[in-house]
Amino acid sequence: MFTVTMLLVFVGLVMVFSASAVMARERFGSPYAFLLRQLVWASAGLVAMVVAMRVDYRRYKHPGLVFSMLGLTTLLLISVFFLDRSHNTHRWFRVGAFSFQPSELAKPVLILFLAYFLESRAKTLNAMEDWRNTLMPAAAPVLLLLGLIVLQPDLGTAIACAAIAACIFFVAGMRLRYFGYAFGASLLPLYFLIFHVSWRRDRILAFLNPYADRQKTGFHIIQSLIAVGTGGVTGTGLMEGKQKLFYLPEPHTDFIFAVTAEELGLVGAMVVVTLFAIFLWRGMRASWRTEDVFGRYLAVGVTSMVVLQAFINISVVLGMMPTKGIPLPLVSYGGSSIFVTLACVGVLLNITKQAE
Repeated sequence: MFTVTMLLVFVGLVMVFSASAVMARERFGSPYAFLLRQLVWASAGLVAMVVAMRVDYRRYKHPGLVFSMLGLTTLLLISVFFLDRSHNTHRWFRVGAFSFQPSELAKPVLILFLAYFLESRAKTLNAMEDWRNTLMPAAAPVLLLLGLIVLQPDLGTAIACAAIAACIFFVAGMRLRYFGYAFGASLLPLYFLIFHVSWRRDRILAFLNPYADRQKTGFHIIQSLIAVGTGGVTGTGLMEGKQKLFYLPEPHTDFIFAVTAEELGLVGAMVVVTLFAIFLWRGMRASWRTEDVFGRYLAVGVTSMVVLQAFINISVVLGMMPTKGIPLPLVSYGGSSIFVTLACVGVLLNITKQAE
């Protein structure tokens, strides 16, 4: 897992430079602007990962830490609404050239809270059947954070957080009928959030038929598919891609996998997919081998956080899902994303080491 993580970070740094060099020179006068920022965050993240590897994960099983992190994250998610908008959203704290996205912190905090709370109920007979004392108290903080993230607005990250929580609930033994109840209850809010918000509705229509409006709503996915198709089997060569030259929107963030497929071809794209598959295998292997319930829930949460986001991002690039602003973990440009992910991987590595 450590090797796979380092390889993904290396591939990410290379592809961030390749995808952003021309754009960075146009905006900042230096082709290395985005690379240097990503390198700083990646270095800090690697330090955090190494530290987390050496700290016994059981130390996080403390109510003071769990609820302090939950309260801090809630406060940060509320505070962003009092800051200036960026790209018509309230998602970032910005300090000079650096920025931080509180919704990235919400993912590991939700994992920590659910692992702590559900582990405390694990010894109670039929705890996952007790909706009043187990399911509702566990779901309430999750719903609070999801609601704040949706209001930013960032429906994609909220859905990713909900999926991570669902994985932990499933491993904890929650019955399938409760997932059905939750899904049914979410249909009406999702209907209003998607079909009564013009730009989200346009994304759904573009997903169904991107060629109906090639210059506007369908532009992202068409340019992404052109990049993927152009790469062929072996790719056009590193730094030789054309779609990143102001055709493909956000080539260094949400659509970095399209640039990878164009320049490194099917071979390079499959290497990235294989690395995430190995990460999934090793993460689930750690959760199966550990005898500690708290560690098992943490391992499942961190593994699903990384792999689900990778699945969503790659699916969007390939036109298999509507466009969402979900980065490719450890690969896409984004300081708070790579830092938080690497720190969480450090916790997972500590669980793996103790499970072995």
